[in-house]
Amino acid sequence: MSYQVLARKWRPKSFQEMMGQAHVLQALTNALDQDRLHHAYLFTGTRGVGKTTLARILAKCLNCDQGVSSTPCGHCGACSAIDAGRFADLIEVDAASRAKVEETRELMDNIQYAPSGGRYKVYLIDEIHMFSKHSFNALLKTLEEPPPHAKFLLATTEPKKIPVTILSRCLQFNLSHLTHNQIAKQIEMILSQENIPFDAASVASIAHAAAGSMRDALSLLDQAIAYGGGVLEARQVCDMMGTIENTCFNDLIQALIDADPEALLSTVETIASQTPDFVVLLNEFLSLLQKIAIIQILPANSNNPITENTDLVNFAKVMRKEDVQLYYQIGMMGRRDIDLAPDLKSGFEMIMIRMLAFRPMADNEVADKTQTPKPVSNTNAQATPAMPAVAPSASSKPAIMPPDGEASSQQANGEWNKMIDAMALTGLLKELARNCVLKAQSANKIELALTPAQEHLLNQNQKDRLQQALQGHLGATIKLTIGIEDSRHETPAESNARREQERQAALTISVHNDPVVKAIVDEFDASVDQASIQATVIDN
Repeated sequence: MSYQVLARKWRPKSFQEMMGQAHVLQALTNALDQDRLHHAYLFTGTRGVGKTTLARILAKCLNCDQGVSSTPCGHCGACSAIDAGRFADLIEVDAASRAKVEETRELMDNIQYAPSGGRYKVYLIDEIHMFSKHSFNALLKTLEEPPPHAKFLLATTEPKKIPVTILSRCLQFNLSHLTHNQIAKQIEMILSQENIPFDAASVASIAHAAAGSMRDALSLLDQAIAYGGGVLEARQVCDMMGTIENTCFNDLIQALIDADPEALLSTVETIASQTPDFVVLLNEFLSLLQKIAIIQILPANSNNPITENTDLVNFAKVMRKEDVQLYYQIGMMGRRDIDLAPDLKSGFEMIMIRMLAFRPMADNEVADKTQTPKPVSNTNAQATPAMPAVAPSASSKPAIMPPDGEASSQQANGEWNKMIDAMALTGLLKELARNCVLKAQSANKIELALTPAQEHLLNQNQKDRLQQALQGHLGATIKLTIGIEDSRHETPAESNARREQERQAALTISVHNDPVVKAIVDEFDASVDQASIQATVIDN
């Protein structure tokens, strides 16, 4: 006998074997046991949640030789024939391949004939949303007033594409995703029955990858069994699906906790050697951070299943809540831009580095480097009070840079400043523009670089507003891109800050060198209040 795939071999044959969907099963069970049967049922839901399986079980309930009930015997001729797919009065129609109106009319013309052997003639139409408009019209009248021996069981993944006139004539049941635990429990039962060795981590990986679909889970299980040679091991399952073991994620989190860049980069290299999907990897990492954040807000005696993961509980205890939120936000922003990186690996690595770089220092931590201001030298032989040196710009970038293939700093700053002034921007939009550098400009495209320290200014609404302002100023349709990156060019905001610092420093030097100020300092052993040195504008 040829091998039968697990998804078919372990397809439920009764309501009791169905996993999940309690709300649907209760309604159908009551209707069958109380003989309150409708003529048309519509089952909706995503792939692999049991729509057609439920419809076939319902067909057995209606045609079982023992009578109509929610518990068909499963052994009579009708039940056996339905399970084997050869019951003459169960007409299964694939709407995707039989969407022509002529085929639908032929189907409806035959509905008037009594069932050949069963109690009801059951029409199971799968993916009914694929019907054409004319096919729906051909079905409509029959669906409204079918003969008493006919029942319609419709299934679809896209109920919004079904006409309202059809929906109004059906009892609609929406099948939900299966939970991770429901899928894992079913997989463990099947593996035990099949006498296949497994570990809990491999089952969890498959259940998670199935994303709520039992059919997808069993297809992955078939593949994993073949890949592992009849044995399920976590490492082999991860290799097959291109995912990463939990230990690697734990190492990443631990490196962030320890603020250890070498361990962080080493772990990323180890992960990269396994050629993972870095987008999926980032999603998994964000999911772990979200779970840690949940654990941190739960009471100590919580019974939430998430607290059963001891690794996450331990991380939640030692990580600060604000750090977890920051890492999650940086990861979400990186998830949006990772495709813009030179390659996905470097993009993921940069997201991890950014998490480490922007992590606020704890109270007991000391910065690696400190800057000690140097006093300004005085040509006068007499000692003068210590003064702050001319501070560098906030970004420590020179005001003018040579061309580098994008635009010279002088030209870029000049042009971008003029554009900002001409657009008369205000508020947060102006702040966003002032903290950007003009990287490149063409007839239909402008590329800006936003300093990471001001990343909070950027969102889709602000970007759209800035793009509209640029289009209005230039009188042309342009595409605006804004990357988050450090640039060696000054932004307008940084340029203004540098000039202000230079002006203030020059003013400070001028005050200290003023003969009158010197005389007062010498005569009264006084000192100058640095904060009081400010330029004053006098109106004429």
